[in-house]
Amino acid sequence: EREHAAFGFRLPPLDERFALFEEGVQVVKALTRATEPVTWSGTHFRLDAALLQPRSPRSDGPPVVIGGNGPKRTLPLAARYGDEWNAVFLTLDQFRERCTRLDELLAAEGRASGSLKRTLMTRGMIGHDEADLLKRSSAEQLAQLRERGAVIGSPNQIVDHLGRLREGGVQGVMLQWTDLDDLSGLELIASRVLPQL
Repeated sequence: EREHAAFGFRLPPLDERFALFEEGVQVVKALTRATEPVTWSGTHFRLDAALLQPRSPRSDGPPVVIGGNGPKRTLPLAARYGDEWNAVFLTLDQFRERCTRLDELLAAEGRASGSLKRTLMTRGMIGHDEADLLKRSSAEQLAQLRERGAVIGSPNQIVDHLGRLREGGVQGVMLQWTDLDDLSGLELIASRVLPQL
């Protein structure tokens, strides 16, 4: 709400936002996959012989990533329109539960379970050891983040955590790196984590 107010955009009620989003995804897919101009007359968007240029090098257009965890609205949209579902701040158990729901929704859409890539965005924090991590955050904050499924620890702990996520069905991880000045942490990931993946 604050961002909408700051930039002067109207923030419609949630139901309308989901309707806008669903129709917007349909328009984006039409524009990015069509080889001819697209005409669209929807509730929220109108196109008249619109052609998106330059074209994607992929014949089926760029992949559509739908992010969010909601089992009633977001997951059905991912199953219907998505090429990738990106979960946000879920534990591995929660991720598996959502995947089970996604499999049901994909089957209802006539899609194979493997047709939707499944990724996770969560917080990432690395240190040489626990003492190093405690210089970056309090023990209480670290415990809360870990409880929410964040990928936090030493290089070997990070590798182990990513391995458990992969075994649990996560096909890609996007780590939120909130300390943008922490170049030493990024260097530690590059030198000690990535070579093990």
